[in-house]
Amino acid sequence: MKETVKTIVYAGLIALGIRSFLFEPFTIPSGSMLQTLLIGDFLFVSKYSYGYSRYSLPFGLPILPGPGRLFGEGPERGDVAVFKNPVAPKIDFVKRVVGLPGDTVQVRSGRLFINGTPVARGRLGRASYRDKYGIVKQAISYRETLPNGRSYEILEESDSGPADNTPVFKVPDGHYFAMGDNRDNSTDSRFLNHVGYIPAENFVGRAEILFFSLDHDTSFWEFWRYPSGVRWERIFDAIGP
Repeated sequence: MKETVKTIVYAGLIALGIRSFLFEPFTIPSGSMLQTLLIGDFLFVSKYSYGYSRYSLPFGLPILPGPGRLFGEGPERGDVAVFKNPVAPKIDFVKRVVGLPGDTVQVRSGRLFINGTPVARGRLGRASYRDKYGIVKQAISYRETLPNGRSYEILEESDSGPADNTPVFKVPDGHYFAMGDNRDNSTDSRFLNHVGYIPAENFVGRAEILFFSLDHDTSFWEFWRYPSGVRWERIFDAIGP
């Protein structure tokens, strides 16, 4: 009995170490990152990519000293990253980093501008998707290419939505600016009272790979529906440009 308890304790500590310092699983509950991430995707986030902060640890325990990070550099432009919402730190968000410390960021008529220069955007065609309520929505798909050459697909229902024309945001030192790829259906750094600028210490890690994916109509525990409910083609897909 004693050996069994020791084995369970050791296994738990190993699992906690992996989750805290190497990889942590997350699931996608909303469509804010379509088409890169779909509702029902399960992904691994690398905890070591940006080094470590208090939010690398379970429950955000303030064991690591002060703000900032240890043993790593911050996100790169174009990374899909998981972070703790600065306004509500118990909530995990996943968005794409587009603005670095010192950048200016603005959206004009749906176009992203970084440091006063429009980001390249090429139309791909019309697209439709289902939101988290199962409602089918229509959008236009574009390929956006950041100044460092990283490109990805975004969705725009229109270029005149509430967040398609913004003031100029000046990203403070030690902070980042992130947006969802589904531009008209994402609460992100454009909304200062809801997310705003992301402190470096709030990053949990970089989204790396999909390890599982279920469609809207299949719950994780409904294993008897897996043959038809699993998006097999997405399993082990790498995330990001």
